[in-house]
Amino acid sequence: MPKIKTSRKKYPEGWANVQLTLDEFQIKMREVENESHEGKKKNELMWGIFKIHHQRSKYIYELFYKKREISRELYEFCLNEGYADKNLIAKWKKLGYERLCCLKCIQTKENSGSTCICRVPREKLEEEKTIECQSCGCKGVCLNCGAINQFISFICATDD
Repeated sequence: MPKIKTSRKKYPEGWANVQLTLDEFQIKMREVENESHEGKKKNELMWGIFKIHHQRSKYIYELFYKKREISRELYEFCLNEGYADKNLIAKWKKLGYERLCCLKCIQTKENSGSTCICRVPREKLEEEKTIECQSCGCKGVCLNCGAINQFISFICATDD
């Protein structure tokens, strides 16, 4: 969650370009936090928060590393203010973790000494078996998923 905004803080150059999108993510986060918890399992309560957290971090990551549209100063500002998860971004820069959904999926203490089911290639799973991560709710982020190597996950959904 981003730190509290104060009027004294000097925003880096280019902040106006990303502020609108980050504010939209903040509004979505508030909606998810305030939605009803009735009928949901205990582990499903945080899935929406993980999803928006991932999208917000991915947005900052792509602006800096892929599109090169923001300065290092603005990137560091976003990391320091909590707009993006620096640990998750550090994993995205490593080979094999480019599509990681959350850090819980690679922590062995969370998954009985192994990685999460969403990290297992689809061809090694039973056919017609729908997988869903218990930590964050994603449907698989492995690199070798299917013949056309698509990224099939909850993150790809544009309208939620």
